[in-house]
Amino acid sequence: MIFKNKLKKGMVDGMRILILLIMVQCNSYRSSVALQNGDLLFVTAKETGLSGAINNVTQKQETATFDHIGILEKEGHKMFVLHAAPKGGSQKQSLKDFIKDQKKDQQNVVVYRLKPEYQKSIPEAIEKANSMLGKPYNFNYILEEGSYYCSDFVERAFRDDHIFTLEPMTFVDPKTGKVNTFWEDFYGKKNLKVPEGEPGCNPNGLAGSEKLEAIGEL
Repeated sequence: MIFKNKLKKGMVDGMRILILLIMVQCNSYRSSVALQNGDLLFVTAKETGLSGAINNVTQKQETATFDHIGILEKEGHKMFVLHAAPKGGSQKQSLKDFIKDQKKDQQNVVVYRLKPEYQKSIPEAIEKANSMLGKPYNFNYILEEGSYYCSDFVERAFRDDHIFTLEPMTFVDPKTGKVNTFWEDFYGKKNLKVPEGEPGCNPNGLAGSEKLEAIGEL
């Protein structure tokens, strides 16, 4: 009987330790990526296809390359991502589904945050982003009012406070000094001229802003 009681006590203690470890791990995960309203979620770039082509001509950082971006909106205990994507256009998606979509393509999500002195821009930016929902995706990546691409959507949301700036777009491969062949074919099929030098923005450019700080990876 004594042996059974000791065995039972040992099992209970073991379960308590296991539960404590799980709680510590969960709490440490939350604290390391504690999300805030208005955080910017950057999606790491692929090496091929459209993602690779975007990154090839826009990469600014050696350690981080991105091809998509969204704005986090917190509503009570619920979290959503406001973003413009090829599938669904400008939309409000649950954070869980957003992360699931990126992981499905083996891409990671990195959190950036406006520095304290720029945090006041967030409420208005989220309101603006919500007003742009429902618009189609801009597959030409040439600025217009009727459709948006991902970084364009975010830049517009924060535009009134001049958080980001539009810059002359380039489609030149830095390794060759010539327009990347992907973009020549891309615009050629649309019977459009490569918009070299026209105003625009991209995820890598936004991530390089001095008004942001990297927080961590989800």
